[in-house]
Amino acid sequence: MLSRTAESVFGIGRSVERADGTARLLDVHLQLLNEEPWIEEDLACRSLLGVLGASVPDDERLTRADVLGMLAVDRHNAASIAYSLGAAREDARRAREFVSTELWECLNTTRARMPRKVASDKVHEFFGWVRERSALAVGIIESTTSHDETWNFFTLGRSIERADLTARLLASRMLTEVAGPSWTTILRSCGAYEPYLHTHRGVPSARTAAEFLLLDPSFPRSVLFSVRRAEQCLREVEAATERAGTEDDAQHLLGGIRSSLEAAPVAAILEDLPSRMEQVRQATTEVSDAIRARYFPTDAAPSWAGGR
Repeated sequence: MLSRTAESVFGIGRSVERADGTARLLDVHLQLLNEEPWIEEDLACRSLLGVLGASVPDDERLTRADVLGMLAVDRHNAASIAYSLGAAREDARRAREFVSTELWECLNTTRARMPRKVASDKVHEFFGWVRERSALAVGIIESTTSHDETWNFFTLGRSIERADLTARLLASRMLTEVAGPSWTTILRSCGAYEPYLHTHRGVPSARTAAEFLLLDPSFPRSVLFSVRRAEQCLREVEAATERAGTEDDAQHLLGGIRSSLEAAPVAAILEDLPSRMEQVRQATTEVSDAIRARYFPTDAAPSWAGGR
């Protein structure tokens, strides 16, 4: 597989996961704003923009309609659902020889049907549609793609994006302040509320909810599960490309995240949750940079063998 093709497949995984995660986060928190009128709307909207890495205007009061426009349907905002789905479709076009016809048609149709505006009474329906289309794309990969380099790069991108989004969510000041949304809301934002109840069978507490989202080895959206899956994908990519045994910064960084989570007591993590999650988020960024430098070099100087 050419490096530019691998980069495109990696990008599809990240973009599909980002669209799905953003839809889940916005769906829960915009519903919360509708149901809880005493929540400070401007502060909550700014916090949402911050969680997803979007630029936050300083000189205007933000409303839920502003957030919906910026993070859902704005095709030019890199943090938006529309941008992510467009990027996934464009990467699929670049990697067309390695992308199945079913996946291409799925991403192409999703991009074509992406609305430019969402009516206020159709917001929940829109986010459900985004989740369904993202799940369809992932299902096609899982059911029609051999577990080779294509699957590994796609899953690697998804896993890193998932770990990053969960860490962003937990690091957000809005979600760790006493006045912020409850841990039930946080779990719902990750699609983790029902799996949490099946595991703990009780009202979420800060300790048990944080432990579930960070360290549960079976829940696919936990940070630890995502990091382990990313490590596995990298090992298989190295074996397939005959690079096993060589220096790999991405593997070292992922191993550092995993070790820090497995070794630290949950109580210690909770004491400094925003700082620790910011470290995880920063590490996922460094992992992405290391993967690009190793497998998708774009500025490597040309070299010649046997010439003067």
